[in-house]
Amino acid sequence: MVRQRLAAVVALLVGAATLVLGVVVSINEFPRGLVLLGCVVIAALAAWYGVLRRGVARWTGLAVAAAALVAAVIVLIVGGSFGLDLLIVAGLLITLAATRASFSSHVDLPSAPAPKRAVLFFNPRSGGGKAEKFGLAEEARARGIEPIELKGGDDLETLVRGAVERGADALAMAGGDGSQAIVAAIAAERSLPYACIPAGTRNHFALDLGVDRDDVVGALDAFVDGGERLVDLADVNGRVFVNNVSLGLYAEAVQHTGYREAKLRTILDTVPEVLGPGGSELDLHWADPSGDEHRGGAAVLISNNRYRLGRAVGSGTRPRIDDGLLGITVVGAPADADDHQMRPMREWTAKTFEVDADRPLPAGIDGEALVLDAPLRFTTRPGVLRVRIARQHPGSSPSATAPEGFRDGLTALVRIALGRDAQTAPTTSGRH
Repeated sequence: MVRQRLAAVVALLVGAATLVLGVVVSINEFPRGLVLLGCVVIAALAAWYGVLRRGVARWTGLAVAAAALVAAVIVLIVGGSFGLDLLIVAGLLITLAATRASFSSHVDLPSAPAPKRAVLFFNPRSGGGKAEKFGLAEEARARGIEPIELKGGDDLETLVRGAVERGADALAMAGGDGSQAIVAAIAAERSLPYACIPAGTRNHFALDLGVDRDDVVGALDAFVDGGERLVDLADVNGRVFVNNVSLGLYAEAVQHTGYREAKLRTILDTVPEVLGPGGSELDLHWADPSGDEHRGGAAVLISNNRYRLGRAVGSGTRPRIDDGLLGITVVGAPADADDHQMRPMREWTAKTFEVDADRPLPAGIDGEALVLDAPLRFTTRPGVLRVRIARQHPGSSPSATAPEGFRDGLTALVRIALGRDAQTAPTTSGRH
């Protein structure tokens, strides 16, 4: 609490000073700020135009965007307050970092007995070879955990079920989130404790569970002296996923052969196919929270619990992973929308969701490329997974205690700074 209180004080003081400095500079440098804003707007519009097209049109748009950004930099440098501008940027970064630290949390999860025959499955290729780098097999043996390496040609589900049949009473996976989903599904099916070892590339599931992604070896302690919480899983047409299923732009991109080697380039090359003039936007059929039927949309994301998107603190994470709800996000207005002012992104939650189409749909399931037969039926599986987490790890999502809006966030920061509100994430040992 002392560290959180200090961080809140820093966030408030530095944030206030940065705001005052920004106002003073804006007044003294008028109309330079308007010119700078204009350059940024032109750069954004030109970049978007270029991304949606190919060939000469793409490079023309991107060249205009680059020129506008260069002009913005020149305006900053010759404006006479470049040092103050940098100071404002630094103040914003410090304020954001301190705010995040203010809302960090550590949950004391209910104790759970150590398993007698825990098994760790690890993919030596995941995360650039993290398993070998950290000596996971040796570290697991030192803790009484049997390591099983996933080799080329092996079927992970077969390996896991075989270990369970031989008496495994706890399952852990060190690998990407697609592999985590396979092991988690079997653990939930057999009501066995499960541990997520962050040896993948991004480890999104580990982050939202409250596992320290920088402590790969320490995550093994979940089966030595760990706490336990119940979390949700979700499935599409019976296939379990731990994070999300994407349809549309990203799903089309991951189908390309070169995606793994050049992700950004592949996504950029896919944008004109889906969103550009004459693009083949998928003819998705779905219903909004009111039950009204729609079709189209650039991308649809269905997640195992709701993601926090577009926030300064905790964006891209799930505040809770035990709400028993799917998070649904539609990016881009539906093709049949009469209201041209419709928001470019809509979010809601539901227990079930269905997407239909006239042909099989490319999908990115926890980052893995698949093609699924329509209709796609999504359901949540509340509280089915017994997750073990090491005592020294947070035990909850980084956004678990972060308020949603600016006003609530500011109020919470003041209370923390005054020592009146200890920020703690809810314990999630059961359903709420």
